[in-house]
Amino acid sequence: MADTTQNVRPAWVDDALFPFESRFIDIDGHSVHYVDEGSGPTLLLLHGNPTWSFLWREVIRELRGDFRCVALDYPGFGLSAAKPGYRYLPEEHAAVVRGFVDALGLRGVTLVGQDWGGPIGLAAAIRRPGVFERLVLANAWAWPVTGDLYFEAFARIAGGPLTRLLARRFNLVAKAFIPMGHHRRKVTAAETTHYLRALESPDRRHASAVFPGRLTASRAFFGEVEAGCADLAGLPTLIVWGDAQIGFRPRELARLEATFPRHKTVIVEGAGLYVESDAPEEFIAAIRDWTAAQRG
Repeated sequence: MADTTQNVRPAWVDDALFPFESRFIDIDGHSVHYVDEGSGPTLLLLHGNPTWSFLWREVIRELRGDFRCVALDYPGFGLSAAKPGYRYLPEEHAAVVRGFVDALGLRGVTLVGQDWGGPIGLAAAIRRPGVFERLVLANAWAWPVTGDLYFEAFARIAGGPLTRLLARRFNLVAKAFIPMGHHRRKVTAAETTHYLRALESPDRRHASAVFPGRLTASRAFFGEVEAGCADLAGLPTLIVWGDAQIGFRPRELARLEATFPRHKTVIVEGAGLYVESDAPEEFIAAIRDWTAAQRG
C-alpha cells in the first residue's frame, strides 16, 4: 500500500497552532516529516496512536529554549508518507526511527516516548547502544501483553476486522481516541481538525487501524524489547503517568518502575492517555525539574 502524502506542508496546518518549520527526509524510501527546534540536549519525541508530532507542540514551544526538540511522524502518520509495501508494524516503525537517528547523527539523546512511542523508541535505543542517555516514558509499556485478558480483549475488539473497517472508512480511531485520551481539558475543534486531516483518506487511516491488533500480534517484537531493556535499565528514567487513562493500569506502572530502577515517577492526577497534551504544563515541569536534578 502506497501513501500519497507529498513533501510539502499542507495548507490545513495552522502556523499559529504548529509554529515550527516542517522538514522532510528520506528514510529507506519513506518520506518522513519531522520538526527540529531549539538547541541544547536532544529530546527525541515519539508519538503513539493515532497522533503525530502535532501532539508535542506545547512541549516543543516551551522547551526549545533549553533543548533541541526533535519530533518525527512515523510513515502513514501526520505528514509522513510510507513507501509501497509498508505494513505499519511497530517493528517497522522502530527501524525507521533507527534510520532517522542515524541520518541526523543524533547523540546524547533523551528518548521521550508516549504510548506506542515507548516500545518503538526503546527498540531503537536497544539497537543503538550509547546513543541514548536518558528515558522519559509517558503512559507506555515495554513487554509482551499476550495472555493478559485485558489487552487481549482490546486487541480483538479494537484490532478486529469490523473496527479496522470502521477506522478506514470513518476515521474511527482518531474520532474516538483523541477525545477519550483527554480528561483535564477538552480538545478544541482546531486541534481535532489537525488529527482528522492527517488521516483524511482510507489509505491514510490504515496505519492507525493496524496498531491495536499488534498489541498481541507483535509478540516477538515486544519480547525483544523486554529482553533488551536489561541493557537500558541503568539509564536515568522519568516516568510520567496520567492516572485517568484507561489504556494502562497501576500494574503496568509498577512493572515499568521495576524495569527501570533508576526512575522518578510523576503522577499527573486526572490526566488521560495523551498526558503531554492533556496537562502540558505539568508534563513540561516534570521534564524541567528532572533534567535539572540530573545535571545537579
